[in-house]
Amino acid sequence: MSDPMEQTVTARSALHARLRPDVVALVADDREVTYAELHRESNRTAHALLGADLAPGARVAYLGKESEHYYELAIACAKSKTVLVPVNWRLIKAEVDHILRDSRAEIIFVEAEFLKVLERMRPQLPLLRTVVEMDTTDGRAAGFLAWKAGMPETDPGLPTDSEEPIAQMYTSGTTGLPKGVVLPHRSFFTFIENMQKHGADWIDWLPEDRSLTCFPGLHAGGFAWFLHCFNVGATSVVMRMFVAEDAVRLIREQKVTTVWAAPAMLRMILDEPAASPEAFESLRKIVYGGSPIDYELLVRCIKEFGGCELAQAYAAAETGSFVTCLTAAEHIPGNPVLTSAGRVCPGNEVKIIDDEGNTLPAGATGRICLRSPARFAGYWQQPDATEKMMVGEWLHMGDAGYLDDNGYLYLRDRINDTIIVAGQNIYPVEIENAIREHPDVMDVAVFGVSDPRWGEAVRAAVVRRPDQETPTERELMVFLRGRIADYKIPNGYVFLDTLPRNPTGKVLRRVLKERYAPSAAPR
Repeated sequence: MSDPMEQTVTARSALHARLRPDVVALVADDREVTYAELHRESNRTAHALLGADLAPGARVAYLGKESEHYYELAIACAKSKTVLVPVNWRLIKAEVDHILRDSRAEIIFVEAEFLKVLERMRPQLPLLRTVVEMDTTDGRAAGFLAWKAGMPETDPGLPTDSEEPIAQMYTSGTTGLPKGVVLPHRSFFTFIENMQKHGADWIDWLPEDRSLTCFPGLHAGGFAWFLHCFNVGATSVVMRMFVAEDAVRLIREQKVTTVWAAPAMLRMILDEPAASPEAFESLRKIVYGGSPIDYELLVRCIKEFGGCELAQAYAAAETGSFVTCLTAAEHIPGNPVLTSAGRVCPGNEVKIIDDEGNTLPAGATGRICLRSPARFAGYWQQPDATEKMMVGEWLHMGDAGYLDDNGYLYLRDRINDTIIVAGQNIYPVEIENAIREHPDVMDVAVFGVSDPRWGEAVRAAVVRRPDQETPTERELMVFLRGRIADYKIPNGYVFLDTLPRNPTGKVLRRVLKERYAPSAAPR
């Protein structure tokens, strides 16, 4: 095993600057940044953070889309022993406010188009001492560049341990309130180390790779993919945000070799007019996650992506990295294991337990538990939630499933009823609480249904108050604008007299999916 002091982003940045200075670390907005440049500029930013009088462990927020400067800031946080807190720019004001309050961020880097949102809530954020504008009318990141101007190019040289936190990614819980998932340096090293140790190339990153992630780097999945590429010295191709047309162009022009995406994103890429085998001839491997791949899409991927390998991965923010994988060799149309999440990756363990914590035999459905050396350090300032999720070394996930006799993991249902739309997690309780604010709504249940384009779509079953004919579907859509993010607003509704429930009063979302999804026409 490597020295824990070497399993850090800090040490890896210095190593690549010394051994691979002229290799391109990332491509963003068609600008190339070498490992030497990334090391030098992140050193300057780290010195500027230290000069801002931030104590070790201070939270550093970022509100904006992806750019070279976002990843530079991430590495600078590691070098200054501070913790990056990315804020999803798609969230509404109340959610952004909660994340900034909960994280106790003392400094925030914000792009100009989101400044108005921040300015409205700034008076209620007494701990937020400094705002650095990432772009101005003079050019992108001019304010940021001026903020760090004059700082030394040398590495701050602060000792960093692999257990120290590097990022705090916010993920909503079943209550709808985002929780801060604290990820240490080791989360981004142990997966690669264990795969290499066991000679497994199910999911791999090579130094010569040029890799594109369709998942945003503001989320754990996209952030981890970037750091896995960074750790081996590969090149990351960065999009400001996922746009299928841009993805096709970048794959073709940048000769991308690996892609990390959701099945819905792959479908959108293949639907683009510019999509062709010639555009994808540089690809060697596509890793997808969030859901299994359906037969029709698999056939299209095999045909249109040429000889490119496909692999499926299962992970969560709390796991730090991938836990199971369905390998390229298993991606054969008609193979029954394609409905699974694959087998456990080397270095990880999976078990299924019942409500009493007993381990269940193969074929029995229960709560999925994972043991991973990449697991998170805990939820920020939520010891009770951490204790509930992390029992000893085992993560007790919100997913229900079973293991078959050959060790393949099958997800049967989501214990927390999470809906995944194009790789974005959506939680029914949050939407239900917003709909219940309407004065004419008596009861509501939100559920996900299969969608050929997005993977899943959000539906709502609504019970109006007696003798009411409102709200209508359109009225609810308008009502929800501003209360929740647009991508969380249901795009189909059914109106019922009562909701189906079990004897204990729990809403039967599975019944709603089976009974009403076909009649809830998407907008």
